[in-house]
Amino acid sequence: MTKPLSGIRVLDVTNVLAGPFCCHQLAHMGAEVIKIETPERGDLARRLGADPALSEHAMGVSFLAQNAGKHSVTVNLKHPDGKALFRRLAKSADVLVENFRPGVMDRLGVGYETLKEDRPELVYCAITGFGQDGPWKDRPAYDQIVQGMSGAMETTGQPEGGPQRIGYPVADTVGGMTAAFAVAAALNARPRGGYIDVSMLESVLATMGWAVSNHLIAGVAPARMGNENPTSAPSGLFRTAAGDLNIAANKEEQWVALTDHLGLPHLRDDPDYATRENRKANRVALKKALETVLTTRAADDWEAELNALGIPAGAVLTVPQVLKAPQVAERGFLETFDSVPGVPGPVTVASTGIKLDGAPLHVATPPPALGADTDHVLRELGLSSQEVHALRKSGAI
Repeated sequence: MTKPLSGIRVLDVTNVLAGPFCCHQLAHMGAEVIKIETPERGDLARRLGADPALSEHAMGVSFLAQNAGKHSVTVNLKHPDGKALFRRLAKSADVLVENFRPGVMDRLGVGYETLKEDRPELVYCAITGFGQDGPWKDRPAYDQIVQGMSGAMETTGQPEGGPQRIGYPVADTVGGMTAAFAVAAALNARPRGGYIDVSMLESVLATMGWAVSNHLIAGVAPARMGNENPTSAPSGLFRTAAGDLNIAANKEEQWVALTDHLGLPHLRDDPDYATRENRKANRVALKKALETVLTTRAADDWEAELNALGIPAGAVLTVPQVLKAPQVAERGFLETFDSVPGVPGPVTVASTGIKLDGAPLHVATPPPALGADTDHVLRELGLSSQEVHALRKSGAI
């Protein structure tokens, strides 16, 4: 199968997560992704992750997670010859993705206005915390900072508690996914070429459309609801005899089926639960009433029975549990590389969650060692062995 971005060359001038995650999507869609890294140090993610030994060898778990299928080329953008080489690489590219603070690439002499002189068709995507303009544009941005400033943390957690961060770097990954979508769309434009400004803050806000609209249109500010669904009840997390269970009886027929199955049809005669709005207003008491029955059996049992009745339900799983579940394990979501430079043993990582024509998207090569492809890519660019040697000797690569 020919992948959608086959034949597209992407320069990945990014670090840590938002940018690498964007280019991770593009690589799985078939793009040739050349990761430009600083000589000797490389992507900071090479030193991050839960395995200190891998981090010590510049193949940290955080790097392995989203850099499969890419080529690593080291270029010193502060060296005159490095800048010239980078411009030459950019001239051969269709896309460039970077996640420096605003103005950094310009100060290095390789910003969009410079590069488009050589390559007007270049799709240039800049990912930052807050965007290329505005009073916050120069602030440093990490995932948790953006989670807090977007309002996402203020809407997460128990009503009686304080704000809670979402348990994975959602701002980085949403920012990266937004950038990948924008790049893929820009590649379809004619004439091709332009500057894409992706704000992680606005990317997160865009995913909060319901919460934002409740404030803008209905005048209701989002509030922390814990594990309850603010739009319906009973809809949230429930205790069982073994494990927690999410139930989403959002439709009237689901509410009827649930109370019938639990042997609690009399709840429908209670004025406190007569309508959706009544159930929302009295959700705490309703939850306790339902749990008197739900706590008599295990979550797995209820999950199977309720789903069979058309009542959405799902046990709360750990990451190891869901990865072993047949639904994930049998769809080819994970990809394993038997041999990865600098890593003892095989490496298994997540792919994209996308299938094309029934086939999951995978890449052919494992995450690269730092600078592993420098010589090959530069020779392909037309440089001789002597020129590559001279660049390395000067510190440009």
